[in-house]
Formats: sequence, structure tokens, C-alpha cells
Amino acid sequence: MKPTSQLVNLLIAKSILDTIFVGTLALVVYTRAFPPTLHGWGEAVVEAKMISGWVVNNAKPEEQLEVQLYIDGRFRNHTGAYDPRPDIVAAGWSKDPSHGFNFWVSKLPPGAHEARVYAVHRSDDDSRYTLQLIGDPIQFESDIQDNWKRR
Repeated sequence: MKPTSQLVNLLIAKSILDTIFVGTLALVVYTRAFPPTLHGWGEAVVEAKMISGWVVNNAKPEEQLEVQLYIDGRFRNHTGAYDPRPDIVAAGWSKDPSHGFNFWVSKLPPGAHEARVYAVHRSDDDSRYTLQLIGDPIQFESDIQDNWKRR
């Protein structure tokens, strides 16, 4: 084997190892910032003009999380997810029903709206916070009297 072909093989091997290292590092950082252990759901309760739902951290099921509500891309409110939701116990998501949240919303302009609920995830040392979308975006409409209907 010629010295130049040995160098080429060495560079290819190094490139492969670098790619594996960077991919592994990216995966570790991503799963720490956006853990796949957060699960939940949100919905529009049109009769009550409320966004309601639940969120559970499967890695720490006893932990009660903070959630934030954004409507049409704008921050509206935040609260703790500690309201009782017996349905999540019945579904097997948690042994503790205290993982529900409710946001009462008023004074929306007429038209179509989109609500998004995010769980606040804190790093182990509380130095960083990330937001993780809970469930799907929630589509609804309000009329001129601020009455809601689902879309």
C-alpha cells in the first residue's frame, strides 16, 4: 500500500469517527434540553372559554411542571400543572392525578386563533430553561361577542 493511500484511509476513518462523535454529542444535548419523557395534551373547552389539559414527566412522575400558554404566537399566561385530572390516572399516565392545567381566556378578537401550550423544562442545575410543546396546536374561533367554537 502506498503512503498516500494510507493517508487517505486514515483521513476517511477519522472523518467517520468525527461524524459519530458529533452525532452522539448532538443527540445527548438534544435529549437533555428536550426530554422525550414529557407527555401531555391540551384542548379548547369552548363553553368555558378555557384551554385545558395535562402534562406528566415520565422520568419524574411526582414532579409538577410549569406550563405556558401562547395564543396566536403571543404569550398569554403561565401556571403550574397541579389541578386534579383523574383521567390521566385511569389512562395509566401517572399514579398521581395532580398534573392538570386550566387557562381561562377572554377578550380575543373575532376570528380564527391558535393556542399552544408549552411545558417548561429546567436543566438539572436550573441554569437553562426550554419549552416543549404539549400535544398539538389547538385551533378555535371566537366571534364578535367573544364566544368560541372549535375549528
